[in-house]
Amino acid sequence: MKSNLIVLTLLLSPFLGAAQDSLVFNGQLSAFGSYAPNNDLEIMLGGRYIPELSYAWPMKKEVKLDVFASANIYGNTMFHPFDSSDWRGDLQPYRVWARYLGEQFEFRVGLQKIDFGVATVLRPLQWFNQVDPRDPLGITNGVYAALGRYYFLNNANIWLWVLYGNDDLKGFELMETSSRVPEFGGRIQLPIPRGEIGMSYHHRNASSEGIQGVDQYNKIPENRYGLDVKWDVNIGLWLEASHIHKSENVGIFTNQTLLNIGMDYTFGVGSGLNVVVEHLISSADEKSFEFDNTNNATAMTMSYPLGLWDNLSLVSTYNWETSDMSFFMNLEHQFPKFAGYVMLFYNPDTPASLIENEIDYSITGPGIRLMVVYNH
Repeated sequence: MKSNLIVLTLLLSPFLGAAQDSLVFNGQLSAFGSYAPNNDLEIMLGGRYIPELSYAWPMKKEVKLDVFASANIYGNTMFHPFDSSDWRGDLQPYRVWARYLGEQFEFRVGLQKIDFGVATVLRPLQWFNQVDPRDPLGITNGVYAALGRYYFLNNANIWLWVLYGNDDLKGFELMETSSRVPEFGGRIQLPIPRGEIGMSYHHRNASSEGIQGVDQYNKIPENRYGLDVKWDVNIGLWLEASHIHKSENVGIFTNQTLLNIGMDYTFGVGSGLNVVVEHLISSADEKSFEFDNTNNATAMTMSYPLGLWDNLSLVSTYNWETSDMSFFMNLEHQFPKFAGYVMLFYNPDTPASLIENEIDYSITGPGIRLMVVYNH
């Protein structure tokens, strides 16, 4: 990944050098602390800074070239007072891309976020990121990719992408991607009466090396198929599904099927109470659509504006097979120059990996977390 970043930086350096006097600099600084008494290291303190540089070159009418670069500088410590501690921190590229943008199209290359689908919490089409719906900042690692999108006048759109150099697990992947082998795929999204429909496809080579109990393969061709449909019929209704098939027999890792059915509605209570309910059926099987190893999970989110500067939100999940429940409540207040968050949570002993953010630690049991965010 670092070599890819160096190459991209060298390619962009002539442009950046020519535009030094017009660069726009922004950033986000956050600091947090949490207390979770059920953990051996019950206190966590940490911070994160994401500096951003951007520049746009207007070209001919409705066309421009722009570049964007940001870093993820973070560190945190977990400790038990006067006893033991654990510290982690790093400086990583966060987003580094160049984009050619027209009136109905865009082409973007570099380290970027690729995200699509209609589900909100339990997301079968979360193929390329680890966005945690409980995280008010939406922090997630990007992927090295080239992405092209074309938007038709009837609101239909088509996506094509190629990924390279993303060896680590991303999204719901159970196996790492084979090194030095490109990934590719695409998506088409179409308007339908009272809604929209999307169909997605992705191909990569997976590696089962290091996974116990299965045959060891370095390159396993894998195909992913996705479908998402959303309707607006007074209430919002959607279906999001994904099927992942590997060409080699690696036991229950050979096939994954995920199906989400959800709905949302805003009740006319006070400023408007928005409620979202989703149910996910997932299965990992040796044969396609066998559904011998299924798991059911339900998620609910609620959001209520308490005023112009305050918002109260809730995210809760329940695993029907293990009877595990998670709970997360967030009170947000916007100050003139920064935002404050008070979060109460409960995580089971086995955290819900479907919404786990790989950047942060997973904390079990009850707890409280305070965070302050400053954007400049």
